[in-house]
Amino acid sequence: MAHPYSARSRAIEPFHVMALLARANELQAAGHDVIHLEIGEPDFTTAAPIVAAGQAALAAGHTRYTAARGLPALREAIAGFYGQRYGLHIDPERILVTPGGSGALLLASSLLVDPGKHWLLADPGYPCNRHFLRLVEGGAQLVPVGPEVNYQLTADLVERYWDKDSVGALVASPANPTGTVLGRDELASLSKATHERHGHLVVDEIYHGLTYGMDAPSVLEVDDSAFVLNSFSKYFGMTGWRLGWLVAPPNAVADLEKLAQNLYISAPSMAQHAALACFEPETLAIFEARRAEFARRRDYLLPALRELGFRIAVEPQGAFYLYADISPFGGDAFAFCQHFLETEHLAFTPGLDFGRHLAGHHVRFAYTQSLPRLEQAVERIARGLKSWQG
Repeated sequence: MAHPYSARSRAIEPFHVMALLARANELQAAGHDVIHLEIGEPDFTTAAPIVAAGQAALAAGHTRYTAARGLPALREAIAGFYGQRYGLHIDPERILVTPGGSGALLLASSLLVDPGKHWLLADPGYPCNRHFLRLVEGGAQLVPVGPEVNYQLTADLVERYWDKDSVGALVASPANPTGTVLGRDELASLSKATHERHGHLVVDEIYHGLTYGMDAPSVLEVDDSAFVLNSFSKYFGMTGWRLGWLVAPPNAVADLEKLAQNLYISAPSMAQHAALACFEPETLAIFEARRAEFARRRDYLLPALRELGFRIAVEPQGAFYLYADISPFGGDAFAFCQHFLETEHLAFTPGLDFGRHLAGHHVRFAYTQSLPRLEQAVERIARGLKSWQG
């Protein structure tokens, strides 16, 4: 009997961490104190000025559809943010407000990828990227990357892996799960390499703002024709509001707007009105204080894990993750994660969720818990390593 559902749905893999999360929730329900370092979500709730703006929008009746491209005032505010933070003049007409960064990726992949064509993606990387490409009947050419290239695609790798079906490259800076950042020169060389091959460069800048000791350059500083994915979820702390944006070249906007109208009509109107408060000085000050707190967490957890024997070859410059090689401890990453969940009630993510390249030897820790909780986590890791037999 033929399978009743599409090959497309079968090809999209589940998050392996979800099985661990379900077990973590069972343990928690049974009364155990579980420390969650597995989910890529800031532990801070949405900043008060944004919540107040959302409540005011509801009270004022702003509950109807907006234009498919988003509220004009919000697109102007995002454009103003590019001017303030990067010194860039971005026409608000080039900005589309989307349902989360995922909505931006859906638009970009729908616009740029025909069936059978593919983008080059770094492996390890965020798994949904390749799944969106499969959804539009395209594919991902996964390029194995390691610490020697900062876990990022390079112009040389683009040259080596590009083939007749390649139509673009998608990079993330800062990256999930590694937290590495692409500099201006690296972005410029990637732009040159993709454009020489008549391809598109798509850059995930969703973790912009969450960098430590430096600011990440936007690809738009070196390539005005790049497609930029961004989100209100990470730096702006609006995960559940489901709001993001896409910056596109002017000649792509009409086709993207048509896709948006058909795929989701518009992004959530209440979330858009609330997001207008993100760019006020008092709200930006909250985000900067949170950035400093994430830096303190990274600066505690990174040396602590290295001291315990984890190999973290590249110091992450952004996001809120540590991607650690567990080879010194033997065994496979999924079993390693299961061991710590069952014996120490500590949850973190196996590398299998981020690709294939050496995935069985890596785990990701999210430092999205307070410093005292991270200190407890390190104590549990030290204890759990003694009982682990890989």
